[in-house]
Amino acid sequence: MTKNEPDIVGRQVKDMYGTLVGKVLGTLTDIDGSIQTVGVDCGSEGLKQIQYEQLVLQEDIVIYIPKWRLQAQKFLREKGLTVRRINALEDIVSENGQMKDDAEIIHNKYKSKLATLDQIESKIKSEFLVRLGEIEDQEKMVKEILFDAKVQIKSEEISEPTFETIKMNANNILERFSHESCLLYTSDAADDTPCVDLGGRRIIKK
Repeated sequence: MTKNEPDIVGRQVKDMYGTLVGKVLGTLTDIDGSIQTVGVDCGSEGLKQIQYEQLVLQEDIVIYIPKWRLQAQKFLREKGLTVRRINALEDIVSENGQMKDDAEIIHNKYKSKLATLDQIESKIKSEFLVRLGEIEDQEKMVKEILFDAKVQIKSEEISEPTFETIKMNANNILERFSHESCLLYTSDAADDTPCVDLGGRRIIKK
C-alpha cells in the first residue's frame, strides 16, 4: 500500500487464510509522512508493530502478508532478472566475440550480484526451515486436540455438535498449515534451477 491509499485505522486485520489477527490502532510515520509501521491491537497478545509493506487493503479488510513470503517473492524476482541478464550477456558475446572485453565489465557486476543473492538465499532457506518446524509442532498440537475430542465424545463428555465444531475448526487449521507448507516448499524449490559453473560464472542452463 502507499500513503495515498484509504485510511486503515480501525479496520480489522486478517491473515492470508481469513483468521482475525486484530484491529489497526494507528500508524508510525517517517518525517516525510510515509507510513513505516502499523500498530495492530491483537487482544490478549498485546500490540504488534507490523511493517506497512506487509499489509494489503482488500475491500474493508486489511490482509497481513508474512515477511517470509515477501522476501521470497523479492528474492525470486531479483535472481530471475539477474539470471536473464546473464543469459542475454552470453548471447551477445556468442554473437559477437569482439564485445567480450566490454561484456566482462558487466559480467563482474552481475557475478557480484549473484554472490549477494546466494547469501540472501541461504538466509531465507534457514527461515523457511524454522517456520516449517513451527508448523510441524503446531500440527501435532491440533491433532492432539482433535484426538482428545474423539475420546471425549466417546466417553460422552461433550456433545456431538461440540465435537463437530472442534473437528471442523481443527481441519480448517490443518488445511491452512498444509497450504503454508506447500508455499514454503514451492518458494524454496522455485530456486532449484539447474545451473552449471563456467569459468567461475554461475550460469543457468537454457
